[in-house]
Amino acid sequence: LVSNEEEGHKLIRHLADYMLIWTTRYAGMYGDDLAKSPHMARIAGSVYSDIKPSKFYIDQMGQPSRMMRESVLFKLHYYKLDPTMKVKQLKHFKEVHTTKNRMVRIYKVLNVSKPSKRHPFGSYPPALKSTLDKAKDFSEVKRLQRLKAKKFD
Repeated sequence: LVSNEEEGHKLIRHLADYMLIWTTRYAGMYGDDLAKSPHMARIAGSVYSDIKPSKFYIDQMGQPSRMMRESVLFKLHYYKLDPTMKVKQLKHFKEVHTTKNRMVRIYKVLNVSKPSKRHPFGSYPPALKSTLDKAKDFSEVKRLQRLKAKKFD
């Protein structure tokens, strides 16, 4: 969700037919998916070295960083709702429903992988193997966290 639309779709098309986005800021609440997305970027960055969480943010003036502006989540969140965010036509997702209060948005994932849909539930489709192989082992992540903590003690 924190990757750009092109890269994100390469993964999402193997995992989902539809995506639901929670957009409460139009109702005056800021605890929606976009508000949580910097946490998603930190989690992704802890596992995948090509995700740089420090480049994924909204500044004090409410302007998103380039990485955030190009992300799947940002685009699905703002698509057709806020012209100031200048989200262009989506290439890999089709809006199928937005509630009248704009709090829930549902998108169809285009070009879903048929072989991945037939893959048994509970494991990842083989098409995701190269991405999963790039993931840091969680034990390695924990080891690095311990070393970093010792450094600051």
